[in-house]
Amino acid sequence: MNRVTLRQLEYFAAVGKTGSIARAAELVNVSSPSISTAIAQLEEALGLTLFVRKRAQGLSLTQAGRQMLAQAGRVLDEAEALNRLAGDIAGTVRGPLAVGCLLTFAQIILPGLRRGFESRYPDVQVRQFELHQLEIFERLRSAEIDVALSYDLDIPQDLHFVPLVALRPFAVMARSHPLAELPEVTVEDLKDHPMILLDLPHSAEYFLSFFAETGARPKIAERTRDMAVMRSLVANGYGYGIANIRPLSDRAPDGKPLVFVPLAGGVRPMQLGLVMAKGAEALLGIRAFVAHARDYVTAGNVPGIEPAGERA
Repeated sequence: MNRVTLRQLEYFAAVGKTGSIARAAELVNVSSPSISTAIAQLEEALGLTLFVRKRAQGLSLTQAGRQMLAQAGRVLDEAEALNRLAGDIAGTVRGPLAVGCLLTFAQIILPGLRRGFESRYPDVQVRQFELHQLEIFERLRSAEIDVALSYDLDIPQDLHFVPLVALRPFAVMARSHPLAELPEVTVEDLKDHPMILLDLPHSAEYFLSFFAETGARPKIAERTRDMAVMRSLVANGYGYGIANIRPLSDRAPDGKPLVFVPLAGGVRPMQLGLVMAKGAEALLGIRAFVAHARDYVTAGNVPGIEPAGERA
């Protein structure tokens, strides 16, 4: 029998979990042809058919494939444990690290944070994933990612959250908005004006809680799951938005100006931090990433972050 490689097992496990070569390629950050070649080589080496190919439904595991997937998972877990043990013994941060990030601020924080970490620890191979909050929880539980940058929004009890910085909310407005000249606004000020709600899981509930706590009801004019779309709708006069991180530019994607007014009145700041499995900080690589992220965020490297209690 030809030798089976860990890489082939990794690609096989990705296809087994996703049921799709394209989604598996996205998961492990390689091309689809590389996945297909590895699966074909693995089936040849094992002398087994691992998948049933269905043109409309993707790939389904055969009975042999299901058994092999369970064993492949154990082999990959042991291989990763060996790598991490070797790093711990040598005191060296190395090996793969899969990092998730809430997509609403991934473009602002993650690339610079990742670059600094890889420069500091060149033996680490980082893969990044931009996700919604629910996807972050799911992928942490399935060990598809090791750690994720997110907010403290409904963190499940089986996961651990490490806070980095508390961010106060602000209203995003067009320059022509009647409240744009105020030094700060309250929920009472906003409730009679149209709102553009950033309608993402957990985030929407957080923004709407400001109104619920005062007994007010917002006038939701539009809903969007895209931060950039929200800013453009606001800039074009369709309503105000609420956010906790502002872009470096005070302009919407279409070039129109925006105004960012602090939200006053005892509204709860949002904690930006890291989510991981319980006990994950015992691993040297994750512990190093947590320390680096804390240094990076608190040193003022991230544009648009104004900690709660401070003013720019």
